[in-house]
Amino acid sequence: MNNPVIKINVRNFGTMTAELYPESAPLTVANFVKLCEAEHFNGLIFHRVIKGFMIQGGGYTEDMEEREAASIKGEFRANGCTTNSIKHTRGVLSMARTSIPDSASSQFFVMHKDAPHLDGQYAAFGKLTDGFDVLDAIASVATGNYGWYMQDVPAEPVVIENIEVVSK
Repeated sequence: MNNPVIKINVRNFGTMTAELYPESAPLTVANFVKLCEAEHFNGLIFHRVIKGFMIQGGGYTEDMEEREAASIKGEFRANGCTTNSIKHTRGVLSMARTSIPDSASSQFFVMHKDAPHLDGQYAAFGKLTDGFDVLDAIASVATGNYGWYMQDVPAEPVVIENIEVVSK
């Protein structure tokens, strides 16, 4: 069985291609593919960018309006999942969540650099195979605060045109 492949098309930046790993995070991959096919990510932004750490997106529009999705079980070791041993290394895709282990929905992050302290704490589910130059360019954008509650927000929106499922 082949692993799903996706393309994250980012306006004015280019495309990042990633392979997803359902054997490690089956619920997460199924949810992510479903959201891609439903065009959930179209027009959303990378709303949190920290150079040397990660870029996070999948939950907010350019106007900073939240686009919600249903929560799923967090497939990571600290939440009782024994199948997911993916390390948070450069290029890995992982699900963002609150302090509640089963709160991941559509927000995801792409590791800009290795972050071993996240291993086993978040549901990693894929890895870039191409587009590291796009990742580096996004990670280098100027950021600041949005209101009193959001930090590391790009000064100019970094828009996800779409995420297409190339193969399942």
